[in-house]
Amino acid sequence: MTNRIVNIADYRLTMETLRREGYLYLVDMVGIDRGDRLGVIVYISQAEHADNIIAIETYADSRENPSLPTISDLWAVANVYEREVYDFFGIRFEGHPDLRRIFLRSDWRGYPLRKDYDETNPIPTTPEDFVDDFDEDDYVVNFGPQHPAMHGVLHLRVALNGEIVTKIDPNFGYIHRGIEKMCESYTYPQILHLTDRLDYLSATMNRHAFCMAVEQGLQIEVPRRAQYIRTITDELSRIASHLLGWGCMAMDMGSITAFVYGMRDREKILDIFEESGGGRMFPALCTIGGLTQDVHPNFQHRIAEFVPYMRKMLREHHLLFTHNPISEGRMRGVGQLLRKDAISLGITGPSGRASGWRNDLRKSAPYGAYADADFEEVIRNGGDCYDRYLIRLDEIEQSLRIIEQLNDKLPEGAVIEKPKPVVKLPEGDFFARTEASRGQFGVHISSDGSSHPTRVKFRSPCMPLVGGLKHVAIDTKISDLIMLGASFDYVIPCIDR
Repeated sequence: MTNRIVNIADYRLTMETLRREGYLYLVDMVGIDRGDRLGVIVYISQAEHADNIIAIETYADSRENPSLPTISDLWAVANVYEREVYDFFGIRFEGHPDLRRIFLRSDWRGYPLRKDYDETNPIPTTPEDFVDDFDEDDYVVNFGPQHPAMHGVLHLRVALNGEIVTKIDPNFGYIHRGIEKMCESYTYPQILHLTDRLDYLSATMNRHAFCMAVEQGLQIEVPRRAQYIRTITDELSRIASHLLGWGCMAMDMGSITAFVYGMRDREKILDIFEESGGGRMFPALCTIGGLTQDVHPNFQHRIAEFVPYMRKMLREHHLLFTHNPISEGRMRGVGQLLRKDAISLGITGPSGRASGWRNDLRKSAPYGAYADADFEEVIRNGGDCYDRYLIRLDEIEQSLRIIEQLNDKLPEGAVIEKPKPVVKLPEGDFFARTEASRGQFGVHISSDGSSHPTRVKFRSPCMPLVGGLKHVAIDTKISDLIMLGASFDYVIPCIDR
């Protein structure tokens, strides 16, 4: 990864130049408070060369009234990233089309991730006065935040013209737990359990990414057996997540049977996790340097039984729902997302690959034991609900291929290279990513050399997905809105960090 510190006067021109040179994917934007100055670190890469990342670091001239030029016209995903930085650091982005808070209430005082934050905000006793860009004569209805079809505590304010959606304004922050702020007072091993609870359906991948970032700083070489087991558990988590996503999407279209079948098959994976890690959703096997413990002696045997069972069930799932004429009619041609828009919006994972964008880190920037497995990156080109539905079932088959190969040649040996009792990263910034169930999950760590970080930023793959919903739902019918959200398969606690 290449790091560049640029002057604020050169920031905009630098970003325009990189955009012209083919850096079409804005990976993440991290707000930074160095004590004497406020700024951002922007991670960008070429669309299909994920290992070629450039980190651009720049700072505002004034701490009292910080501002930077916007880049939201260059990358669509910067629209929400800049709003997030403004919300928590108070940096204004000149030229941003819609700069307002995105997580906190509009009447919130202060910027919580600044080092000098000492504001007191009493518990509000009045409803929030929303600041939005709806016209006075727009007919606005509320979806969520308390509604099971929102797939989490998400609030959508939707403008309608009859049955047609004309505008969507997502509101986050209803379950904001301040995890990134908490990380600043936690030690590195203590942070691990927080990562599990972001996208709780990708818990093993989230934890894996954080461990990789810390191991990068400590220059630890993880034992080969641990790498294999990490990769196998990640792929088991991916299958469990896709089964739940498949079942929920089918249920949102009226098929409760599909949901029950998905949960039934998912239970077999959770049983494997429970036996080896103690936890079902959060097996907590991955730790800094390797694994907390070796897997149960039954681990390989149970996986060898699960793989053919799941292949059989996949065929049944397709027979049950995929080729049903009603489900095909509901999904085909609905909510189309073009490849160029997926890249600009930062929509990675299955939803991006359903639009023809090759963005799988397991292929373009292999980590763990992925380089030792033969599998395909599943790509579809329609970019509609049907492709986003199918690609998750296709990816389950590829995950089974990975698991089967690694399970057959699981090496013997140690499962951890233990760090020192007190983990201290050297001074600097560290960044690592994994391919989670919903896209690229990233971890940025800023360290001053002590036993706890000065800044941790998690790159949520789900935040751009809600941005994609806002993009594709316009001019569709309100009856399709819930199905569109299910096709992106976002998890809201991953966004509300």
